[in-house]
Amino acid sequence: MSVVARLEEQALQPEQELAALLEQATGDGAVVSFTGIARPGSEGGEAVHGLVLEHHPTLTLQSLEDIAVEAAARFDISHVRVVHHCGDIAAGEPIVFAGAAALHRRAAFEAVDYLMDRLKTEAVFWKREIGEDGSEWIEPTEADYAARERWD
Repeated sequence: MSVVARLEEQALQPEQELAALLEQATGDGAVVSFTGIARPGSEGGEAVHGLVLEHHPTLTLQSLEDIAVEAAARFDISHVRVVHHCGDIAAGEPIVFAGAAALHRRAAFEAVDYLMDRLKTEAVFWKREIGEDGSEWIEPTEADYAARERWD
């Protein structure tokens, strides 16, 4: 069993994260991964040039680690990998990688779905969208919280 949780201040390289997960998963039958990309539009439809994800090095990393460890304990998976970009992120750039390896696909799919629902609502970040008219703080939506509640 391995659990990797990391903050990435440089550009996130999802293909490298997937390769690392595949390398660990030699005895497994399934690897599932998700790569989140910074959207070019806000919830209200305005153009977004990028995001700023402010973080506290210790608290933010601890929140990622806690979520990853809880996924590993909850699902029948052998490996979990969570890497989240922080700082300035241009629209269209990868922002998060979540992956899981397991003997069977269902556990890997469920683990990654769980990871993303928890990351979206509980990871310790302060997020701002940067658009034509400046920046605006953003929070998880009601739909994000509803998705998270499925796991309680």
